[in-house]
Amino acid sequence: MKILIAGAGEVGFELSKVLSEERHDVTVVDERQRCLKRVMDSLDVLTVQGNATSPNLLVEAGARQADLMVAVTSSDEVNIISSMMAKRLGVKSVIARVRNDELTRSDSPISPSELGIDLMIHPEETAANEIYQLVKRASASYVVSLAEDKLQLVGFRVENGAEVVNKTLSELADMYPELSYRVVAISRRGTTIIPRGNNRLMPLDHIFIVTDSSQVKLLGTITGHSDKPLRRIMIAGGNEVGRILAARLAAESQKWEIKLIEPDESLANDVANNYRDILVLNGDPTDPNLLVTEGVQEMDAFISVTEDEESNIISCLMAKHLEVKKTVALVSKSQYVPLSQTIGIDAIVNVKASASDEIHRQIRQGMMLTVKAFHGIKAEIIEIVAGENCKVLDKTIEELNLPDGVVIGGILRDGVAAIATGTSTIRKDDRVIIFALPRAIKKVEELFG
Repeated sequence: MKILIAGAGEVGFELSKVLSEERHDVTVVDERQRCLKRVMDSLDVLTVQGNATSPNLLVEAGARQADLMVAVTSSDEVNIISSMMAKRLGVKSVIARVRNDELTRSDSPISPSELGIDLMIHPEETAANEIYQLVKRASASYVVSLAEDKLQLVGFRVENGAEVVNKTLSELADMYPELSYRVVAISRRGTTIIPRGNNRLMPLDHIFIVTDSSQVKLLGTITGHSDKPLRRIMIAGGNEVGRILAARLAAESQKWEIKLIEPDESLANDVANNYRDILVLNGDPTDPNLLVTEGVQEMDAFISVTEDEESNIISCLMAKHLEVKKTVALVSKSQYVPLSQTIGIDAIVNVKASASDEIHRQIRQGMMLTVKAFHGIKAEIIEIVAGENCKVLDKTIEELNLPDGVVIGGILRDGVAAIATGTSTIRKDDRVIIFALPRAIKKVEELFG
């Protein structure tokens, strides 16, 4: 597939990296020579320097022959205009990242399709929803719904002294026969492991488990966590992510005690006027004295979503030092994710990874229903339909001889979800949940036709 990407920032770079590894023909457009040099030095893609709103430049970059245009610059206006031009120049499909949700609201007088944009993604909303899921699951560091919400992928950090420490996965299966789950990935000191039965869990491992909702509490307990529900929440930052998160929590029947700190006075007043159930404070959310004065040490969760990601990490570390049960930091640089997990922050949400996931899923649309990258480890979740050309039909998982770096986590059949075991059989039209290292994804695509 010939793909044109406008924007060589974090999202554009990561997307270019993944797509070039999958052997797509990728061209990246950006005005900034520094960003393009990073792309040229690291990736096997073409680059064109210039403004993506220039029709001549889009033609030079190959828009007339492109199958897909992805606009992910830092400017909403550039993304919208360049997408409209690309569509008029003959690009078959167009995706634009737009932070302002005005065009995607149900009451918008004009829709993205009327502008020639096939998909408009709103990464801030995706990130806020991800944080919301983490707040709902007190002990988890990562939560993704799968198989029509019938299964969940949850991440836990293995705490010192937990029941599972120094046990192999086979030993755990014997210890907890009543539990239905599958450990599909382990992150250990920056290394990603797609595990087998003889892999042993160590303290501070981050493990990723497929299970159903009823099992999450017990899995949290055996990995060393309390699953006592969170009630008192402090949100640092009244930007779009903070406002969307606060609005979702305030709209629930469960009564949350929410404090939101925003340094901009007009924005703080706006949030306070729109959300009467939220206590809004005008102040610097990175000021430790303010946080202590406002009782951060009494909170069940501290969530830092300001535009300054370094401050988000530092604020969460301070909250953790004051024994706040759960801390969540919003970041945009992928290199901060493994670092943050190592130093004790409970969960990291990468707003730019959320955008990249959504775009990647669209590119792989068809039989693949879900494509999502793990945060901080090199693996992907793929939810795929077993079609009639699938090479694994009517075979047990034991018989498949799956390539190294691939594990099947669950199967959804006729509306019923099940955790995959060696004796599980894949039938036509099953929805199969697969976890794979990037180097193994092509083999997965070949197996499933």
